[in-house]
Amino acid sequence: MFRPLFFLLLLLPAMANAQLVIEITQGVDDPTPVAVVPFAWEGAGTAPADMAEVVQEDFERSGQFSPVARADMLGFPSREEEVFYRDWRAIASEYVLIGRAMGEGDRLSLRYELYDVLRQTRIAEGTVAGPMGEARMLAHRVSDAVYEKLTGIPGAFATRLIYVSVTRNPTGKDYYRLTLADSDGARPIVLLESREPIMSPSWSPDGKQVAYVSFETGRPAIFRQVLATGEREQLTNFRGLNSSPAWSPDGNSMAMVLSKDGSPDIYLMDMASRRLTRVTRHYAIDTEPSWMPDGRSFLFTSDRGGRPQIYRYDLRSGLTERVTFEGSYNARARVAQDGRNVVLVHQRDGEYQIAIHDLVSNRLQVLTNTDLDESPSIAPNGSMVLYATKYGDRGILSAVSVDGGVKFRLPARSGDVREPAWSPYMQF
Repeated sequence: MFRPLFFLLLLLPAMANAQLVIEITQGVDDPTPVAVVPFAWEGAGTAPADMAEVVQEDFERSGQFSPVARADMLGFPSREEEVFYRDWRAIASEYVLIGRAMGEGDRLSLRYELYDVLRQTRIAEGTVAGPMGEARMLAHRVSDAVYEKLTGIPGAFATRLIYVSVTRNPTGKDYYRLTLADSDGARPIVLLESREPIMSPSWSPDGKQVAYVSFETGRPAIFRQVLATGEREQLTNFRGLNSSPAWSPDGNSMAMVLSKDGSPDIYLMDMASRRLTRVTRHYAIDTEPSWMPDGRSFLFTSDRGGRPQIYRYDLRSGLTERVTFEGSYNARARVAQDGRNVVLVHQRDGEYQIAIHDLVSNRLQVLTNTDLDESPSIAPNGSMVLYATKYGDRGILSAVSVDGGVKFRLPARSGDVREPAWSPYMQF
């Protein structure tokens, strides 16, 4: 039994327990104090959300900023002439962000201004606009802009996550839900509910579709689903393995793992014609393809050397080369948009941890210190890695910065969560 649920539906109250909860566990030693003043509302009725609170929580979750508590603010300016720098120096805030939210019909715009308290000058300003129902996402876009101004790195707050949540009913039966949420875990929406396992969710490069493996037919099969309409299509139904779907960067093809011709190998499906091309041919297990950003090659996991390691396949030459050599187990590689950093699962001293591998220097750095970490997914700006792990007796999601300095957990209010995938940058 399965039940598709559409992206545009309102979240049912019964699904509130699927929401993730942010628990920051580690930040930088000296976070930058920043004041996010409540945004003034210029529209009919009440504001659709507390947009400033969303921005403040984004900054706090980054681990690099220490937001000023509203109770400590000496004023709530919304325009430049209302900003008195002495008030912000008195509470040791280095930056002040003010804003105005303007609503007209079903449209919302946010005007923001960022001030440097020490230099006593405005250093950034801008406006973001979109549907009234996307108030939180618009606030995340303000966070992205301000974060980039202060750090030099594009923000990734205005993105989304997909993950699999698992709950067990009183009779001991598991229910699997493919869930879509904002990057902070808010606004969870169930895309698919099934009594059979759901695995390996993957985003299309435009963020409009997802692919995944479902066992609803009695064996693993790859499906794609359009987020805006809920339209689903079964792409494979071969005997044996049908797993690890991964869209190419241009969206024209999908890499996947099939065992229909014998051992598990990687195939490419042309998304227009649905024609399959077998790419790897080896008696070993080849699995978990991950595209390089230029679309000319992909990484994959193979035990052709005796133990699981990461290899690279060049589509033009047909040549395969081994990428990882440190340790006896490296798997589930995911490539950052810079084409240089690769996050993966690395075994060390019998524990499975998340590591980052530099393809240029061949340096591998372990980022986590728990013992059963899996399914890493890297943010589109390359700054954070989301992964599944265990906390107590529950499966949860956790995140770590690529330098290991910032960490937070995202447990669900109930049940287990696993198989996360971070979206690309998205449009409304």
